[in-house]
Amino acid sequence: MVIDDHDNPMRSAPMAEADWKRLIRQIREGFVVPVLGSQLLSDEQGSSTVQRDVAERLLKLHDIPETAWPEMRPFRELNAAVSWLRGKAKVKAQTLYVDVSEIYSDLANDSAPLPKPIRQLAEITDFRLFVSMTSDPLLAAALKGLRHTREIVHAPKLPSDEWQDMPASASAGPDGDAWVLYMFGKARPAPVYAIHDEDVLEYAHNIMARGSNVPVNFLRALQDRNLLLLGCGLPDWLGRFFLRLTNKDRLSEKSRHEWLVEALRGGQVDDELTTFLNNFSEDTEFVQSQSPAAFVDELHRRWTSGGIGTPPTGPRLTRSCPVFFVSYSRGTDAPRAVRVVEALRQLGCTEDDIWFDRSNIEVGDSFARDISNGIESCRYFLVLLSHQAMQREQAFVFREWRAADKIAESMNRRFIVPLVIDHEYEPSSYGRDIVDWRHLQFGHAPDGVLDDSSLSLLKQLLRDARNPTRI
Repeated sequence: MVIDDHDNPMRSAPMAEADWKRLIRQIREGFVVPVLGSQLLSDEQGSSTVQRDVAERLLKLHDIPETAWPEMRPFRELNAAVSWLRGKAKVKAQTLYVDVSEIYSDLANDSAPLPKPIRQLAEITDFRLFVSMTSDPLLAAALKGLRHTREIVHAPKLPSDEWQDMPASASAGPDGDAWVLYMFGKARPAPVYAIHDEDVLEYAHNIMARGSNVPVNFLRALQDRNLLLLGCGLPDWLGRFFLRLTNKDRLSEKSRHEWLVEALRGGQVDDELTTFLNNFSEDTEFVQSQSPAAFVDELHRRWTSGGIGTPPTGPRLTRSCPVFFVSYSRGTDAPRAVRVVEALRQLGCTEDDIWFDRSNIEVGDSFARDISNGIESCRYFLVLLSHQAMQREQAFVFREWRAADKIAESMNRRFIVPLVIDHEYEPSSYGRDIVDWRHLQFGHAPDGVLDDSSLSLLKQLLRDARNPTRI
């Protein structure tokens, strides 16, 4: 049965325990990238602090009396102040870039502690990639106090000898390194970062036009992972652009997941971005029962306390995620799939080692979302192949295969493990029109009963997954 929650995509209640467990599992395995927005630079009540502080310091620096200050909406204060100074006070743009950079620098060097959510995200060492939608140096300051940090700055006007992209492999560099992408530049005393809305538009245009210093490798790394957008509050046009930019496929066909944790969009029934994503991006989930700061606080607490196990101090342990995802045609092969799952248990797999939809999808869960999460977080994708399944004109299992095939493209190890469950063993006759796996090693499990060779293979894969020195 397909459980569909499309009519209620906005989460008004706290995240369920099962949802937290899945999120922590994917974070443990490096499948989640946090995207940080200005709403994280706030106190626990969600009031703006850093943005307003910068805006007020800037206005005072130019001797603007408070009675003349422009209206400054929460988390939009800097744009309001800069726009007013350029338009009303006729301050030169170059001057404003220098002034804002110095104010940011003062804040980063201030004896006051960095914003709590920023410090907490920096402490979650399973996050290797970060995206900053703001230009301040606060995230880098928090990370550099804990581990080696490499910064990638998207800035069209940055001198070419100062620009670099990350290596083609997202895991390049010593384990534990952090990579930070500044989508709209990083504050420096020059026009190489965004301080107002027109700057943001130019940076988006630079990416669309494949202009200067576009971080192609970093963007590709984002396309292979799920995004956790924290307090970004993106306007409709920019939200649509950023989500499409960081997905390989059109939003209505993607297999990846995103979480949008925001303070201001909740409850806005007529919000255009919300409506658009509800209609065309079923795997984009809104989490609006908590402020972004409160969400990060709970995420940090769960990760620190273990959530699904203690935080790793050495090599990442794959057993914190399912070892095997069992993919099969529910309409034709369910009994044979149950036999395969039972054989995995006899090999020593625990319940958490096996992702099997009869036990892993709970009432009220989104079917498509949970399937996608299971594929992305598993160690091995175990696909059960039968001629009966191949004869179906339409089946959700075909979507699972395509999703797994895309993940396998970026891996340098075995991921897809095909098992023929028909009595006849003809590997070349299965699924060539859907995905071409002829280059893979096929196992045999007639009617779901694993032969000796397949049993030996799965036993070895389970042993490898539980031995971190082999991973």
